[in-house]
Amino acid sequence: MLKLPPQPPCCELCQRPVARLTRHHLIPKHLHRKKRFQKLFTREDLITRTLWVCRPCHNAIHKARPEYELGLHFNTGEKLLELEELQTFVEWLKDKPEGFVPKFRRS
Repeated sequence: MLKLPPQPPCCELCQRPVARLTRHHLIPKHLHRKKRFQKLFTREDLITRTLWVCRPCHNAIHKARPEYELGLHFNTGEKLLELEELQTFVEWLKDKPEGFVPKFRRS
């Protein structure tokens, strides 16, 4: 039986201490059945590659790129932080208090 990583005390992107974190699947679950992803990743990778992130970081990840692109090219925490817009967001958010919820502008 595969075990998912336990929830840490801080968001794994912005490093803020947050009581309720969400699990971000680095390889989106709906892509697990796609042959391309089954060839590229082991079953264990498909299931266990996750990050515990706060809700603002989770929203920013999904706003940054489409899910297919996230799963194919940005499937680790380090690769996610290579995205300039995500780097900028995390840098801005990291000093905000725990309960802070940013208001996103519609583009």
